[in-house]
Order: sequence, then structure tokens, then C-alpha cells
Amino acid sequence: MLERLGEEACQALQRAYAYDPAISLAARIVEKREYDDRVREKVVFRGARGYLVPGYFERPLSPQGPLPCVLLLHGWSGSKTSWWQDDNYISGGNLRRALLKAGSAVLALDAQGHGERVAENNYALPNPHVEEGQEPRKGFFTQQDIYVQTVVDYRRALDYLETRTDVDATRIAAAGYSMGGTQVFPLLALEPRIRTAVAGVVPAERNKWSLIAPQNFTRSIGTRPLLMAMGREDSMCRPEEAEALFEYLEGSSSRLIFFEAGHRLPADYARPAAAWIIEHLGDGQGSD
Repeated sequence: MLERLGEEACQALQRAYAYDPAISLAARIVEKREYDDRVREKVVFRGARGYLVPGYFERPLSPQGPLPCVLLLHGWSGSKTSWWQDDNYISGGNLRRALLKAGSAVLALDAQGHGERVAENNYALPNPHVEEGQEPRKGFFTQQDIYVQTVVDYRRALDYLETRTDVDATRIAAAGYSMGGTQVFPLLALEPRIRTAVAGVVPAERNKWSLIAPQNFTRSIGTRPLLMAMGREDSMCRPEEAEALFEYLEGSSSRLIFFEAGHRLPADYARPAAAWIIEHLGDGQGSD
């Protein structure tokens, strides 16, 4: 059973994710590539704590008006490019292409210390798990640091999307896998600008006092629709733990589905994930 903090303690915990929106984004597009049916831009903006945050923004080549946009949050030791690779560990390309085909734009960032941001961690991927025979290595950021900072970066990304004329900022969703699935919970809780989300194989955080324990954000998510896609054989989150986390979500608009898999879901998870987002983003006229 996963325990969560009381309501006041949960509210206090959320202050760790605060940022000053008055700090200039200084956003710019540093690369643009056109393909047969889509265009991808590499964007960079200033994170709230001073770091430069790189990301990929992609949309259909010839959109019909402002588009909904889906934030894509990768897993531990991955990067934004994980969403441009088909049939990889997170089936990132499969989900991304399904969303683009449905007419949505996507935006994926490198988490702190990941991808192009490995320079922040002395050019080494952060890895708190030491394999047998390896010497322990102390990173510059704890797991908690990385999770919190990345959520703040995605909040800044929402500020950036509001400046784009090709994005309908009233139709924003989020999809995360593993680490990204955990990050979906505080992001959705703190950001009313996000209408719906998918959280894949969310690792169980059994310490209710942790800043990143997803169960502590469920009250603030309210009744917004959240799909949890979990592996029935996932040792990082046992079925009873996934069910306990789901039970903390309010209302009947959220859903928990299991795949006969471990922490790596079959590529087919992308189908219900994309369908969920498309359905709950609606048509831009107030429908859900």
C-alpha cells in the first residue's frame, strides 16, 4: 500500500516546483528541418535556474489552424531523441507518430543531466544504480533534483508554447514513460494548462515524504483525465501498488490499464495512449 501525506503537507511539498515566470525565456529556434509531412524545430530556452533547455518541437507540415500540443517526457538515461526512435524501450517514435498523424504537435525536452544536457553532469549520464564490479560515482544531481528541475522546465515550456501562433494553448496534454510517468503527476497537479495526460510504468515511490512521490500530487490533479498504462509484471511497481496509486485519483474520468509485461511495455501501448490524448483534448470548442 502506498501512503500519501496529508493535504497541507502535500500543498507545502508543491512549493519545491515553484518558479518565477518573470524570468526571461530568451527562447529561440536554432534548427529547422522539413520532411514530406512534418517540420521539426530544435528550440532552446532558459530554464528558471539558469540552465539552457534544448527540445524538439514537431508539427504536421501544413496545419489547419493552431494545433493541440503534447508534451513528451522521456525515461531515466533517455533523452528527447527517444521519442524519434521506433520500437525502442519506450516505443517513443510509435507514440509520437500516432499523435502527429492525428493532427497534434509535440514538444520533447532533455531532462536535466540527460541528452545534450550531460555537460551539467560532467558529460556522464546520471545513474544512481551501481552494477556489480563498478565503482560508485557521485553525480552532481540527485534523482530528486533531476525530477523536480525537469518538471519546472516543462512548466517553462508551457510558457513558451503560449508564445507560438501555431499552438492552441488551451489544448495541451502530457505523456511520460517511467521517470517521465512519475513527472506527469506533479506537472499535471501544478499546471491547469494541461487538460489530460498519460503516465506509463510509473515506478512506485514507497517513501511518502519524498518530493517526487506521485501519490502526493493526486489531490491537485482533481478530476482531469489521466491514463495509467502499467506492466503487470513490473517489479518497479507491483500491480497492487499501481492500483493503490490509481485509487488516490479523484472522480471517474481516469483509467488504469495493465499490459502483460514488465517495465518495458509492448509497442502497442502507443495505440490506447494516443487515442486517450486525442479523445480528451477534444476539438477546441470546449469538448472533452
